Amino acid sequence: MSENVKDTTTLDRGRALAEELNPGMEAVLDERYGQFVPGIGQSVVDFAYGQQYSRPGLELRSRYIATIAALTALGGQTSPQLKVNIQGGLKAGLSKQEIGEVIWQMSLYGGFPAAINALNTAIEVFDEVE
Repeated sequence: MSENVKDTTTLDRGRALAEELNPGMEAVLDERYGQFVPGIGQSVVDFAYGQQYSRPGLELRSRYIATIAALTALGGQTSPQLKVNIQGGLKAGLSKQEIGEVIWQMSLYGGFPAAINALNTAIEVFDEVE
């Protein structure tokens, strides 16, 4: 199989998953950042959703647990990405309580301020969903 065929397959797979979890994200990324980084939307969709989130070996909800945990531990500067991934986690079947517990577990590794900031971000997402 040629490299281009493989790339197209991961891009198609990524687009399908991205549209399911974050409709319109590719276009939003291109509109906001494309003048500085042409093709950014396609790159994010291909790599994050086509090559990472849709990989075999770990179900999607577990991937979201790991992502929410990592973004929480990294601290408040990740709030926009955390918000998107909490939304994705809900769509992947995580409950609000599970998300809260994942975030609180990270108070051991990222500290209380990071966990509290992440909980505040989660509350914003939960309020928007309701």
